Amino acid sequence: MTEAKSFIDSLKDVWTFHILKLSEGTVTVGSVVIGFTVLLIGLFIAKIISHRATRAIDRKFSLEKSSRYLLEKIFFYVLAIFTLLFAMKFAHIPLTIFTVLGGAAAIGVGFGSQNLVNNFLSGLILMIERPIKVGDFIDVDGLFGEVQEIGMRSTSIIIFGNRHMIVPNSSFLEKNVLNWTRKDNLISSYISVGVIYGSDTQKVKELLIQAVLSVDEVLKDTKREPKVFFTDFGDNSLNFQVYFWIELKSLLVRRHVESKIRFEIDRLFRENDLVIAFPQRDVHLYSPEPIAVKVTQ
Repeated sequence: MTEAKSFIDSLKDVWTFHILKLSEGTVTVGSVVIGFTVLLIGLFIAKIISHRATRAIDRKFSLEKSSRYLLEKIFFYVLAIFTLLFAMKFAHIPLTIFTVLGGAAAIGVGFGSQNLVNNFLSGLILMIERPIKVGDFIDVDGLFGEVQEIGMRSTSIIIFGNRHMIVPNSSFLEKNVLNWTRKDNLISSYISVGVIYGSDTQKVKELLIQAVLSVDEVLKDTKREPKVFFTDFGDNSLNFQVYFWIELKSLLVRRHVESKIRFEIDRLFRENDLVIAFPQRDVHLYSPEPIAVKVTQ
């Protein structure tokens, strides 16, 4: 019984241990634990409230995916700030502590936190200006992917093969980024093909158009009808490009459509005796005397 009482007294001593003595009050271990617990519970509740509030607004106004994401983030951050202030009240930590923290943060920025602050501010700019949005298909560092999440420090992009690439937010403001679907999901693509010299070029054009139109995913309205261009007289071939429009709904759509068109081009060319060119070279041998040819068994 004595040992149990001693253990309880020890816990009370730890719980009431003074961490800081301030003019507004005393910060103890117990108050910090209570404040931290309130913060965790508050953030959990804030996430639920922000999600449900965004869903309610979406049902009423039918928001875009990127707008829903941005609105949910704003709700969460506002609630998180109020939760932090509420938790500090429970922990007996005065708001004047932000003055000290602000000075420490300024020193930290001077000693190497520039990238962290740069990415944080870049994240705010991306959410406000929206040069890229959640659901956009972009090319960054030579990789094609879909924007999954825009965080306060970095952006998550899913690329081919279900791989997730984490890109610092500042990269989107400092580098050239190709956004395929900033305004809509309609994109133009093309297939290049070369045929041997002497081929019927008009027949090539007709078959390329036929191959493209045979694919269901290709848009066929008058504004976006396929176009064929005779691009060059190459070293080994007559070069053509056929352009077409598709609706980019997923990472694989573009590759899938291009593959189907290539299969169809190969089939049509074979049926019409058109030969797809390959590199050829004429080799001339110069020798001061005839080259000996010996036939062996």
